[in-house]
Amino acid sequence: MSAPVQQTPSRRVVGENVWLGGSTFAGKPKTLDALQVYDIKPEVLISEEAVGQAQLDEIEEYAAQRAGDIVLVLLGGRGAQAFYRIIGKLAESSKKDALLGRLHLFTQDGLAPLGMDSGLSFVRDFERLLGEAFFRKVKSFTSMRTDAHDLEGELERYIHKLESLGGIDIFLLGLGPEAEAASHLAYIKPGSGATAGDFAGLIPISSSILDHHIAKFKAGGSQVTDADERECRKATHILTLGPAAILEAKRIVQSIVDASTAPAKRASYRRVLETDLSKDPTKRAQQLDQNPGLWLRLHSNVRSLILSDVLDS
Repeated sequence: MSAPVQQTPSRRVVGENVWLGGSTFAGKPKTLDALQVYDIKPEVLISEEAVGQAQLDEIEEYAAQRAGDIVLVLLGGRGAQAFYRIIGKLAESSKKDALLGRLHLFTQDGLAPLGMDSGLSFVRDFERLLGEAFFRKVKSFTSMRTDAHDLEGELERYIHKLESLGGIDIFLLGLGPEAEAASHLAYIKPGSGATAGDFAGLIPISSSILDHHIAKFKAGGSQVTDADERECRKATHILTLGPAAILEAKRIVQSIVDASTAPAKRASYRRVLETDLSKDPTKRAQQLDQNPGLWLRLHSNVRSLILSDVLDS
């Protein structure tokens, strides 16, 4: 039997943003008025470690409900670091070998160009937190190559790899603060023109993104050298998964644990919870483009894990 022919993803250019569509969404609603709006119910936990344990429990519950491999999109920054420490420690024994052996791991975004050995690379941070034993036992780990010469070609490769495994089972997400209490998911930025059919994108970088990226790595305990920071500040673009990847995922597990070091997240999160999404598709598209955190409101299976200070006024 011959291998299936890979189709070239659709390509849209919005200003300086390039968005690529996938092919796994045939038959899924693409128009915004066909997507139902859901409320997000925050689940307040007592500590960052409790959030990490809840993330592990969620993955184990999902694994128990079905056979076969599991595609998991990892979250950079603080939101999943406790989970990584927990599962990394367990990987040093044989307790979770059956689960680890079913996991296909993917990164969700990355600054580019950036050397893969940089202390500000998500890959190096995952290795630091999860450990060698963990990566020996998982089925696969696929990262966005932030040092690729052809960044669009890298995104196409990435889309094809995700699609070849049947799409995303569990997408770990955070919430990034933006001006005027807006927010970003992965690195879908306000005003980037992302739509429900866009699976991945290449977007220009801003100084605020660089500042946020460097700050969250330092706050999370990453070893960042002056050379790492200088290299990072030369990055020009971000590779990111897009709204279609979020909408296609079977489960979303959001976590926000760093309101103490990123207090702007409080207003951003509240705005996501409280915004009344318009039924008019044109107005809804404007709302989503102005505040990409709202894409979560269009997914039916979101678990939002937070600490109590996220809700402080």
